[in-house]
Amino acid sequence: MDNSPRHSIFNVTVIVAALGYFVDIYDLLLFGIIRIPSLQSLGLSPEQVKLNGELILQWQMWGLLLGGIVSGVIGDKRGRLSVLFGSIILYSAANIANGFVETVEQYKWIRFIAGLGLAGELGAGITLVSEVIPKQKRGLATSFVAGIGLTGAILAYFMKQTFDWRTCYFIGGGLGVALLLLRISVLESSMFHQVKKQNVSRGNFWLFFTNLDRFKRYLFGILIGLPTWYVIGILVTFSNDFALAFGITEKIDPGKAIMFAYAGISLGDILIGLLSQWLRSRTRALYIFYGITMLFMVFYFTLLWQGTATALYLICAGLGFGTGFWAIFVTMGAEQFGTNLRATAATTIPNMVRGMLAIFILPLFKFLEKLPSIGYVNAGIITGVLIMIITWTAALMTKETFHKDLEFLEE
Repeated sequence: MDNSPRHSIFNVTVIVAALGYFVDIYDLLLFGIIRIPSLQSLGLSPEQVKLNGELILQWQMWGLLLGGIVSGVIGDKRGRLSVLFGSIILYSAANIANGFVETVEQYKWIRFIAGLGLAGELGAGITLVSEVIPKQKRGLATSFVAGIGLTGAILAYFMKQTFDWRTCYFIGGGLGVALLLLRISVLESSMFHQVKKQNVSRGNFWLFFTNLDRFKRYLFGILIGLPTWYVIGILVTFSNDFALAFGITEKIDPGKAIMFAYAGISLGDILIGLLSQWLRSRTRALYIFYGITMLFMVFYFTLLWQGTATALYLICAGLGFGTGFWAIFVTMGAEQFGTNLRATAATTIPNMVRGMLAIFILPLFKFLEKLPSIGYVNAGIITGVLIMIITWTAALMTKETFHKDLEFLEE
């Protein structure tokens, strides 16, 4: 086995990818963390804060959905590094601009632009790491990237506790500029250099839909990640609204709930990498973490009635730990597809999941909430049950990729 520094899970490519994802998560979750104070400072009422918060979040997710497709295509056509440089420039500029917004209209458009930039970071980073690290260490390396990167949400929370919300956006932009300088030391994937020399279609998004087997791999790759953004986008982000429905009298800070959840996700992402390595299986590790997620979903909807803020934050941490399969899920997406389509897959799949919050999860939840016989809490329960049924079905139909050699092409 090659133990050279370039193939170590702590080489410069892995470390810079982890730091890139750290900044990405800081910026991605920052709106959810400062949603209430930032919208209140624009003069919105509590009801307007709730409605416009959902609207701006949806616009950010639409940006991620579209940006994922564009970034993935560029990553396979022009290289993984071109995405890593372009994305960080775009979302850093957008976050600096976010510090100057004065209206909801400006806010939603700039978060949309930030989403376009944020979309490329994880997929391109995971693709690059997957292609430079031997298959025996791939899961550990990508879990390290996600585990370190996801702690960006914790930094975002503490920045919110220390600084004005506008300053928090400026800090995010500054972190991106600093990371841009580190990127200079990262080399392009040798697999990409090899495929460039061949007469094969690269980064063709429509290839996912021209072959039934490839389409199923792509669709299932998206569906196995749905619980992550149901948990973060509904249960955690709007935990203050659920707390009111549960009869919790203490004030709930959604930003603090997000911080607890992402601390759990970060730990879960590292442990699932070790677990999949021990089991020699991505899918079996995934099933275990699905079970943990479901357990804490049950806790969320049963133990919090007339409960306490502390209990809610701890359950959010448990939910986060359960959904700490994000790294393995994205790694599986990269491993399912050939080198000429890998960046497109690894970039679009996680962003399709994020986009599902805007086009499926949140609309379903809001539709159910408005039905008089259901209400807010039951809408959350029904949405969660449907999500887990879809996800388990997709996972059971997904092929194991732990031992897969990545030097192949999609014809």
